[in-house]
Amino acid sequence: MERQTFIKSIAAGVFSMTTLSAFKNFTDSLGETEQLMPVLFIGHGSPMNGIEDTEFSRRWTQMAKEIPTPKAVLVVSAHWLTRGTKITAMDFPKTIHDFGGFPKELFAVRYPAPGDPLLARETAKLIHSTQVELDHDWGLDHGTWTIIRHMYPAANIPVLQLSIDYTQHPQYHYDLARELAGLRKKGVLIVGSGNMVHNLRMAAWDRLNEQFAYDWAGKINDQFKHLIQEGDHHSLIHYDKLGKEAMMAIPTPDHYLPLLYTLGLKHSKDNVSFFNDKAVAGSLTMTSVRLG
Repeated sequence: MERQTFIKSIAAGVFSMTTLSAFKNFTDSLGETEQLMPVLFIGHGSPMNGIEDTEFSRRWTQMAKEIPTPKAVLVVSAHWLTRGTKITAMDFPKTIHDFGGFPKELFAVRYPAPGDPLLARETAKLIHSTQVELDHDWGLDHGTWTIIRHMYPAANIPVLQLSIDYTQHPQYHYDLARELAGLRKKGVLIVGSGNMVHNLRMAAWDRLNEQFAYDWAGKINDQFKHLIQEGDHHSLIHYDKLGKEAMMAIPTPDHYLPLLYTLGLKHSKDNVSFFNDKAVAGSLTMTSVRLG
């Protein structure tokens, strides 16, 4: 898989007239809202959050009640890494169980939310910095469905995923996200799904619920929050300049990059707030961000 290749490398337009007409009708039907849809970064943590009643999953459920009901959801998940950028464009994306060693109940979950091929095309057209491939093979991985099934359990809202091009640098991802800003005016909820601090090798499973079992994790988590609150996105993009704590928190960028997609969508008038601000097993944080 491309994600596995990435981790290893870190370690060692032309439509028919009928389609154009339908595309225009779809765009018009979305319309523009008076208020921008909020943007979220969600620390997704263990896949078990997808089926368990935890403080984290309960907060996801509550968040859906606090924000406007979206017309569609677009997720940038840490678990879809590709060469180039892709967007799911099928009518009904499959539920992907991209993990191992968990109870059979987790593998039995299906989240049958529809996709939205026309929205996928519109989103691809918004991005000019690269050509976006319409994908019909992926689906919804656990970085998406474990969260969204708690937020919208009826599975009646279209859900799409945008992949992360693992060959590109952090600034590229931040800039690409800015091109998606128009979707906020059309009622699309954009979610970055990852974890700010994500070092599985150092996880202290015997100290699972101990808040910041490692001093470095608490220190960098606080620094990330401070920089987000201050709007210092430059420092967050160049996280490799933030010292050894940042490099311990981000041994590979896959779970961090979704945060940059969220920050790239920030509007000057957006309020910033945090939720699920806790550590798990010492070296993972569930800290999440709401903009707007």
